[in-house]
Amino acid sequence: MNLSTSNTEMQLPVPISYIAGNYFIFSVDAATFLRREHHICGVTAGTLPQVPQQNVFTGLPLELMPEEARLLVEKGVACIVDEVNFQKQGMKALIEADRKKYLNELESQGRETMQLQVRRKEKLREGALKKEAEKKAAKNKKAEAEAGAGQKAHTTAAPSTEDAAAVSLFDDSQPSTPSQVSSRRSSTIAPVDAMGITPAVSHPPLPQQPPAEHLLPLPQVPSSYPLFAHLHSEGYFLSPGLRFGCQYTAYPGDPLRFHSHFLVASTEWDEELDLMTLVSGGRLGTGVKKGFLIGGADKNAETTGQAGDNVRCFSIEWAGM
Repeated sequence: MNLSTSNTEMQLPVPISYIAGNYFIFSVDAATFLRREHHICGVTAGTLPQVPQQNVFTGLPLELMPEEARLLVEKGVACIVDEVNFQKQGMKALIEADRKKYLNELESQGRETMQLQVRRKEKLREGALKKEAEKKAAKNKKAEAEAGAGQKAHTTAAPSTEDAAAVSLFDDSQPSTPSQVSSRRSSTIAPVDAMGITPAVSHPPLPQQPPAEHLLPLPQVPSSYPLFAHLHSEGYFLSPGLRFGCQYTAYPGDPLRFHSHFLVASTEWDEELDLMTLVSGGRLGTGVKKGFLIGGADKNAETTGQAGDNVRCFSIEWAGM
């Protein structure tokens, strides 16, 4: 099944990688598609190797809660893939010709990336040379003007901007311009000097849709899943609520555009609640300009078979006289 999007054609179901008990999305196209079309944001879990303590500007992969993964599978939007076995068996089954082709493609991408980097550095260097030549020319011109026309013979002529920019930085014996030097050096990058490319996805060479023997059943979810599914069906974006001491935070729209409206805590339908829990939750929610929402599934209510259709919610706010 193919679904056309604004930027790319997303093939369904979207594979969710199951690795060490966690659920990940490695494709940026899949991450943007799930966020735009299905209100699934997840949490970015990738950091730069050079900045291992980075905790603000994280990137791919996108880690999903078990509730998010299960909801997508139940809707037929995604499937759970045993990524470790899929990678091992897939790479073992890869024939040598395909393996070499894949490695050559990565090497070609690395050379192109290195060429772009070299050209960018050379462009910056040319700009710096040009500015330096202009400064020297302006300085000499000012000196000539101060010395007057009679002292012109004693003043050393300054090189023009074009002459200064034409000085080669790499080989003084070759009177070539920096742009020519940049083109010559970027076109002769050796394979050993090519930049290493680490693909974010494994296709190619592995198939985008894994075989059925590598698919896993529905994820195990906590008892709060019916409440999660209910709020999601009402159009809310949900994210982990650990920062506010709850299970989820509920947003009326994309979290990039809206603040959350509710601190969400799941309860069983016949569970006895401590009054202090309601008071503290209501005060905390009001203190951070949110409502404290509790809810649970009524096991005696009629259901259509869809998760969350028998859930009732209550919002609590603190109001002092």
